[in-house]
Amino acid sequence: MQNLRRRNLILNTTQIVIWAGVFLVPALVTWTMTGHTQQALFLFRHSARMILPLFVLYGLNYYLFVPKFLFGKKELVKWFYICNIVLLLGYHLFHFLPHGPRDIPEEVVSQIGMRNIWAFFLGSVIASVFFQVLMILLAVGLRHVMRMNEREMQFEEERRKTAEAELTWLKHQLNPHFLFNTLNNISSLTQIDPDKAQESIGQLSDLLRYALYDSESEKVQLASEIEFMDNYIDLMALRCNELTTVEKHLEAPSRPVEVAPLLFISLIENAFKHGVNARHESFVRVSMNMEGDDLVFVCDNSLFEKQGTDQIGSGIGLENMKRRLELLYPGQYTYEQDTADGTYHVKVTLKAL
Repeated sequence: MQNLRRRNLILNTTQIVIWAGVFLVPALVTWTMTGHTQQALFLFRHSARMILPLFVLYGLNYYLFVPKFLFGKKELVKWFYICNIVLLLGYHLFHFLPHGPRDIPEEVVSQIGMRNIWAFFLGSVIASVFFQVLMILLAVGLRHVMRMNEREMQFEEERRKTAEAELTWLKHQLNPHFLFNTLNNISSLTQIDPDKAQESIGQLSDLLRYALYDSESEKVQLASEIEFMDNYIDLMALRCNELTTVEKHLEAPSRPVEVAPLLFISLIENAFKHGVNARHESFVRVSMNMEGDDLVFVCDNSLFEKQGTDQIGSGIGLENMKRRLELLYPGQYTYEQDTADGTYHVKVTLKAL
């Protein structure tokens, strides 16, 4: 919203400067070149009489007719045309009709010719109409620019709110089901491997702190996101038995890189949901690293399709993730997924981070 105010302020200030220049520059130039104040004042008054009708017409359209009528309700659009037609007709009837060609002295008519006088008169009327219509179109054009700026800012605001809502959804989906299973697994570990249970509690604490607080920002450091993903995979792996192989290779970059938070969690959750089977050998492989300026995330898992509509590659979480990619990285990402030989593969590349 502040950017919109700044743009509108610049546009309005530019208009004031231009109109002030149109009124003052001819007189100032004359005064600078000749030094005759009276001549400069005469030129200013003469210029003002010619420019003032254009200025009034422009101002009425810019501040009243265009925003209230043309860009207002549809039933008011006709008033934009009615008001401008009335103004144009009124001005030209008042300005030109009392001073028509018939008022010109006979000696002038005999020297110049009535045809030339009529041609000059009509040319003056046409030129006047042309410049006044040009002022109306200029007011419409600038108001259109301001309107587009407002719509752009509204779109950005809506996009930001949508991204925030989707991020909130991602945070909430970490809570009930995930916490219940994780706490059950940690509870079982306390009797088998107390040290591992203690470590898992610390990971869960770090994960929840990041998801609930650190991820409030629009962008987070990639190193923090990697630490969160690392903890998430370890805690998800607690649910797996010895038939499941979980591999991860999450490489932190050597330079600071920022990404949207919780962007890839849906893919990891999807991999464990569809790629792990307690009665069959299965695997989940997750990797992320920088390739030049591109961030590349890859997730492969064995495929155990569920029945009905709950198919891998679908679901609210994945749809929201794709939506966030489109909102936050338009034209700066690629999303690839395929299934071959019982393996589901997905790859996301964020370009030029």
